[in-house]
Amino acid sequence: MIVIVDYGMGNLRSVWMKFERLKYESKISNNPEDIIKASHLILPGVGHFEEGIKNINKLNLLEPLNVAVQQKQIPILGICLGMQLLTIHSEEGNIDGLGWINGYTKKFNFDKLNDNKQFRIPHVGWNLVEWKNQNFLMNGLDIEERFYFTHSYAVECLNQSESVGTTIYGYPFSSVIQKNNIFGTQFHPEKSHLNGLKLIENFCKL
Repeated sequence: MIVIVDYGMGNLRSVWMKFERLKYESKISNNPEDIIKASHLILPGVGHFEEGIKNINKLNLLEPLNVAVQQKQIPILGICLGMQLLTIHSEEGNIDGLGWINGYTKKFNFDKLNDNKQFRIPHVGWNLVEWKNQNFLMNGLDIEERFYFTHSYAVECLNQSESVGTTIYGYPFSSVIQKNNIFGTQFHPEKSHLNGLKLIENFCKL
């Protein structure tokens, strides 16, 4: 059973509908038992980092998430805010994240660019992802594919081996991350048509 973690942040039904289309059994839940027993976990998210972390703690989801991901090694895919929550710390709310990925979530800053006026915040729309190395998530996809983004903050990985895909918006940022069973996409695969559907399917096959 694929469990889409409901911590009060995100377009949960849009993600769930993709699994329905792919004929994979899934459910939306914030039940700790469901999380620990899941075959795969999805951590979606739209909104504020600080609110997301506070909701996870308020719903008592931190311990079951740590058990599932860190101890049981259940594959997890963080989407947009869900990916950012995987990092050590965020400038959005100046608060610590889950700390599973060795990196930081920082607001876009274009002050040092000569043409900074053309880069609006948030970054919204279709953009390329350049995969650094062959990764299971990109099976059946070209080395450069476009996906749909909407975000004001971006992840900066301290360990570059955990940054498996990059995107340029003014400057490069990590748009796909992986550490063992932990995956994240800054873009929304559920809004990225066939490319996103293929990536979701690849994750389901882990």
